[in-house]
Amino acid sequence: MKRETPIEVIKTVNATLIPSGETVSLQAGTQVVVTQALGNSYTVYVHGNLLRVAGKDGDALGLVILENPNINEMEGSLEDKLWEQMKTCYDPEIPVNIVDLGLVYECRVLPLGMNDFRVEVIMTLTASGCGMGPVLVDEIKDKLQQVHGVTDVHIELVFDPPWNKEKMSEVAKLQLGLL
Repeated sequence: MKRETPIEVIKTVNATLIPSGETVSLQAGTQVVVTQALGNSYTVYVHGNLLRVAGKDGDALGLVILENPNINEMEGSLEDKLWEQMKTCYDPEIPVNIVDLGLVYECRVLPLGMNDFRVEVIMTLTASGCGMGPVLVDEIKDKLQQVHGVTDVHIELVFDPPWNKEKMSEVAKLQLGLL
């Protein structure tokens, strides 16, 4: 979803300033332009800044509340479900999910007990100074913990090797017009 026409914020809502990651208050009555609605968040442009609004707060923008489908109803292995769940996380500035963007280097599943698993993710960011890192890490942890059997999630942010466009999937490159 990309809109060119400004919409008015209906009720005051917390948002995240991109790329600093700082929490700000988006006031009712403010005019914003929605630049993307992917995963379960909106990115809006307001007063020269980009803000990320949680999908659960879509009603504050007069839009639908964004929710992801229940991953536990999906067929497939635990590992398949984890990768699909990570594909519902999007870079707030680039309209591509973090898996196709090439930010996730590794996802390991370690058994802890009979039906309990620890998930270890090694990932990077498009830029080492990106303040959205903790926001993305929290979102990924939250989403992975929604998968049945996952009781512990550890995410390690690394910057070696650094991210570059070559890490993107062909799907991502096509989406961004790089192929």
